[in-house]
Amino acid sequence: MDPVVEASARQAEQGSGTLARSSRASSAFVHGAALVHSPGEAVGIAAAYLDEGLRAGDLSVLACAPETVEAVRGVLGLRAREVEDDARICLVGARAPDAMAVIRERVEVAVTRGSGRLRILAEPLFGSDPRRWREIRRYEAAANALVDGAPVSCLCVYDRERLPAEVLDTARHTHPELWMGGVRVGSPGYREPLGVLRDLGTVREPVEDGQPVFAVDAAPALAGLRGGLRRALEAVVPDADQRADLHLGVSEVAANAFRHGRRPISARLWADGSTVVCTVSDSGTTFGDPLAGFLPAHGDDLSAGGMGLWLARKLWDDVDLVTAPSGLTVRLVAGLLRPGEARGAA
Repeated sequence: MDPVVEASARQAEQGSGTLARSSRASSAFVHGAALVHSPGEAVGIAAAYLDEGLRAGDLSVLACAPETVEAVRGVLGLRAREVEDDARICLVGARAPDAMAVIRERVEVAVTRGSGRLRILAEPLFGSDPRRWREIRRYEAAANALVDGAPVSCLCVYDRERLPAEVLDTARHTHPELWMGGVRVGSPGYREPLGVLRDLGTVREPVEDGQPVFAVDAAPALAGLRGGLRRALEAVVPDADQRADLHLGVSEVAANAFRHGRRPISARLWADGSTVVCTVSDSGTTFGDPLAGFLPAHGDDLSAGGMGLWLARKLWDDVDLVTAPSGLTVRLVAGLLRPGEARGAA
């Protein structure tokens, strides 16, 4: 079992809506991106932003690479003792549902002290994998809907000199406010979260151009489909722990299709030694919320069910809900690990 699941199951958001609101602090979620030209400029902006929060009485948190944390703390001096660190908020060692749970925890603390507001300085760590670029884009967009109304201010730092154009587009499309040259402006490229999330569902992996290693149409029963998926994953996923996690995630999606969708139900699985892609499709046309699964459907009571897409998002790298006149397809993607390789989001 992925340790990320065990670590955050108890932190799940109450209900499938947004995070808790404070009666004392402003309830507006403020989400901005600072487009900087150098690491030095990033550190300066980060330190000033956090200092502003400390003076206001905000609970202030750094979610950055270790070297950035060290540099910002050096600028803050003694006041750095009042700033907390939690890189899970920027998807280090965590996936989006876990990061949302961490934000929820911090909000619950923030509303009991000081200004009643949470302030986050985040440095999204994109790396070189376009799949991770898409997952951060998905998370940034989803936050605009799921944290809406909570007393949270978040500034994300993007290095204009180092990051590729596609990544910088994420800053412009998923942040209502931009900081450039010390000036705060509304982002003319900002897009509503649902549009961003639906567009991500159209991206295909190269492996999908080949023949699937597993395919079934009109699956007669859930047990048989789960068994077929298990055998297919055994043949293509070398790491036993990852194999168990992926099977659990896709099994939950298959169960949703049988319980809540419409027959016929089909499934496909592709793999090429580095990536595995699985789709589960049903003929239902009444559900397709791309925000589903970032928070558990029934809150802290995990016995109430509604965990399928939430678990899938925690166990697979990418999960998209793709709607069409013919029905709903849940598409799951994961990079394959070598046996013993560390798991979880980078």
